Amino acid sequence: MKLLRQKRQKPGPEQLALQLDLFASTDVQPGIFKSPGPATAPLPELVPAPPPVAPGWRRLYVDEHMLDYVLQRSKRRSIGFLINDDGLRVTAPKWAAISEIEKAIHEKQRWIFSKLHERRERSARRLQPPMQWRDGATLPYLGQDISLRIRTAQNMGVRYEPDTRELIIGLPEGAGEQQLKDRVQGWLQTQARLLFAERLPIYAEKLSATYHSFALSSATTQWGSCTADGKIRLNWRLMHFALPMIDYVIAHELSHLREMNHGPKFWATVQSIFPEFESAKKALRDSAQETLPVF
Repeated sequence: MKLLRQKRQKPGPEQLALQLDLFASTDVQPGIFKSPGPATAPLPELVPAPPPVAPGWRRLYVDEHMLDYVLQRSKRRSIGFLINDDGLRVTAPKWAAISEIEKAIHEKQRWIFSKLHERRERSARRLQPPMQWRDGATLPYLGQDISLRIRTAQNMGVRYEPDTRELIIGLPEGAGEQQLKDRVQGWLQTQARLLFAERLPIYAEKLSATYHSFALSSATTQWGSCTADGKIRLNWRLMHFALPMIDYVIAHELSHLREMNHGPKFWATVQSIFPEFESAKKALRDSAQETLPVF
């Protein structure tokens, strides 16, 4: 199950595909303009000019929203929509008139604006500053933030306090950042082994299947994998996410024991043991990998 990433050159802020902020009229203070008419004549309103359209882009007003998009002609028979890091790309047949294309955009506007909003939120999360490895720092654990508490101690153990959601880490005096990272990573991997060992049998029983073994993975492009002989690998960094997302990956990999592909039968198998897989799949896909702690 691969994590797909796209990295493309983004237009400047003035070229964003979706302008959700309306160009509201600017109030004009009395006395700034001299009206040629009666004193009671309304003063003119100053309306800021919209940003220029970027080269290669088209602009359309959808209700009160201004929408910029790239139009690409192709041999396809229908009009298609793609949201990427740049914004909206519309692919249309060569014979389709602009009026027909814009009509299709209006009909699809709810989906378009929703996806553009999701993309903006993901981009904003990527701009968040990286985690600072220090006392009091927060770490995502099972979908919630927990606090790191460093204690100078001879006992170099790690203890989690669920009531206060604090992770107590014992370190020798003068320990560096890498020692803190190593302690936390070791603890997360231990918790991952325990949790995966608990959740795997639940979904294997629902599937009436038997897996050969499971191991932790540190892959950078996969959350999990399954071989034809039943060897499961699960990424320990799943421990940053909420339990439904972890269960989805487990159900996903176990379903490969029935279907070693991603065809319709495979997804039907996933749904049979994890009915809410669509929402968990979307949450995992929308998670910003770049915001996770770097060990």
